[in-house]
Amino acid sequence: MVRSLWTAATGMNGQQSNIDAISNNLSNVNTTGFKQQRVEFEDLIYQNEKLAGTPATEDTVTPVGIQQGHGVKVGATQRIMSQGSLQNTGVCTDVAIVGDGFFRVQKYDGSYAYTRDGSFKVDSSGQLVTSNGLRVMPEIILPEGYDVQSLTVSQDGRVGVKINGGTEPVQVGQIELYRFPNEVGLKADGDNLYQVTNASGGPIANRPGFDGMGKLEHKFLEMSNVSVVNEMVQMIVAQRAYEFNSKAIQTTDSMLSTAVNLKR
Repeated sequence: MVRSLWTAATGMNGQQSNIDAISNNLSNVNTTGFKQQRVEFEDLIYQNEKLAGTPATEDTVTPVGIQQGHGVKVGATQRIMSQGSLQNTGVCTDVAIVGDGFFRVQKYDGSYAYTRDGSFKVDSSGQLVTSNGLRVMPEIILPEGYDVQSLTVSQDGRVGVKINGGTEPVQVGQIELYRFPNEVGLKADGDNLYQVTNASGGPIANRPGFDGMGKLEHKFLEMSNVSVVNEMVQMIVAQRAYEFNSKAIQTTDSMLSTAVNLKR
């Protein structure tokens, strides 16, 4: 009977982790390039009181055994890398990825990180950077005399800008995209950034629109792929499961109380 207390407790802990993930998804519903997280569960070790196939008589065996489960644990928190909706911003430095791929940026320590957030800016030196000042790689540096309002980005990543009042854009750089053998193996690092891990595999670079890479949409941003309706439904399910496990603990406590108070 005491086993049910611990089993139900693991269920409450698991559903708490589920609610934590759902709340994080909902809080990032307007985060550019955010990918929703899903909690996956696994059952815990079983106590085998009788194994299937145990001899019942000289000529027969038991067709099924007796196993007592010990609850649940969180097996993984997986990113859902489906495409988010596109929002037309009209900002000339905004770029969205339609399809597979990530932008590469260089962090302050010199290491690389990857992002789907294309809300870029131009810093004081004319370089294309993220909202936190991280440089887009390969570097895109706008020359002197550029008109930032004339900046164009083609679907295959060519960056052009008009210089000194010219009539035609001049190509000043090339945006590359990077994909991974196992993109869900990337480590989320905050600030809309992902880090390479042993599980993700190494980055594979190419121009947008080539060799399986997505294409770029200029003056658009990819929004979060979180569905508020689905998350609210999942929250209700998780809340009910939490309540059921709580009820199991209360029921076990009541049964123990009855056993303690038995009189001969």
